[in-house]
Amino acid sequence: MEHPDEALRLDIKTDPEVVKKQAHWCGLRPGMKVLDAGCGSGKVTYILYKIIQPGGEIVGVDYSEERINYAKKYYSNEVGINYRVRDLRSDLKDLGQFDLVWARFVLEYNLEGYTKIVKRLSDCLKPGGHLCLIDLDYNCLTHYNLPDKMENILFKIMKKLEVEHNFDPYAGRKLYSHLYDLDYQDIRLDLSAHHLLYGYINDRDMFTWLKKMEVVSLKAGELFENYPGGKDSFFNDFKNFLLNPRRFTYTPLIICVGTKPS
Repeated sequence: MEHPDEALRLDIKTDPEVVKKQAHWCGLRPGMKVLDAGCGSGKVTYILYKIIQPGGEIVGVDYSEERINYAKKYYSNEVGINYRVRDLRSDLKDLGQFDLVWARFVLEYNLEGYTKIVKRLSDCLKPGGHLCLIDLDYNCLTHYNLPDKMENILFKIMKKLEVEHNFDPYAGRKLYSHLYDLDYQDIRLDLSAHHLLYGYINDRDMFTWLKKMEVVSLKAGELFENYPGGKDSFFNDFKNFLLNPRRFTYTPLIICVGTKPS
């Protein structure tokens, strides 16, 4: 999803009430020291920061200097909230030890290397600390009644992103095994709908989906060669699909949290 507007897309699509609900479920509470791994625009980091007050501290890390600069500009005007440019595949121990590590929509961008990332995040946790992993399953692939010609293109796009861009549409189903393999204790899971679109679509969801399709179509332009009218026609057809109130779209979201062994 690398794109000049990615920080803005992340900002717009984030629902604070949903993030708060997920954070409380993961055990976030006042006074904690938290690492937000893959913090993006900083909006989620700021929401988590508010939950851990009074006395809490949070560090947001992202490999994108552009997004870290965005986060510093819009979400850093508080004591106890800091941002760092870091690659999650590298050693993160210098960041310190945390009570809770939060990784939301991170592993889906790391089909290869996710095992190393989870290990790096685990190394940042205090014994008895909580690792909270949140990701999607069947990402962008569950739409009804999408015409066959469009559905075929969509599946080809996602396969291309897997093979060439290290994207994992099925990251959510793997979260439990990550914590199990590290001998985490008291593992809990929750399954809900991240996208649940039926009837008329709101402006935020429309923007998010169209921006997704815009970016991925740029990375997979040759797949549209045999589509009637080409890429622009597909984009317009997908937009009309979203606008159709008979359309039904959903994406499963899985949250997995466990306690690091003492």
